[in-house]
Amino acid sequence: MKHDGLADVFSIIKNTEGVGKKECLVPASKLAADVLRIMKENEYIGKFESIDEGRGAKFKVHLVGNINDCHIIKPRFSAKNDEFIKWEKRFLPTNNMGIILVTTPQGVMDHRKAKSSGLGGQLLGYVY
Repeated sequence: MKHDGLADVFSIIKNTEGVGKKECLVPASKLAADVLRIMKENEYIGKFESIDEGRGAKFKVHLVGNINDCHIIKPRFSAKNDEFIKWEKRFLPTNNMGIILVTTPQGVMDHRKAKSSGLGGQLLGYVY
């Protein structure tokens, strides 16, 4: 039984990378598309494309082997622009390694872009 679509996306990607496969199918949603786009921009995954199966739409994600860990952040803490350092220390292994995904009034982005834009938001997950 599915409760959190983004958690399913991260879980499928992490498990598929763990066994060494090069592609996987994840449930499609607008939030998943935004998160996958950011992961692609930061070179954690390769390209991804939408496929329409009989039981619903899915994304076919091409993996490049750059993910050590990815997970959602629950509860979705609110973070101000000047608080990202605190969250980096909590969720990322070291300075300048990995990204925290944040939903802001201007859409989903990584914490570095949100910090440079002067935006805060809610934390969605992390990837490194």
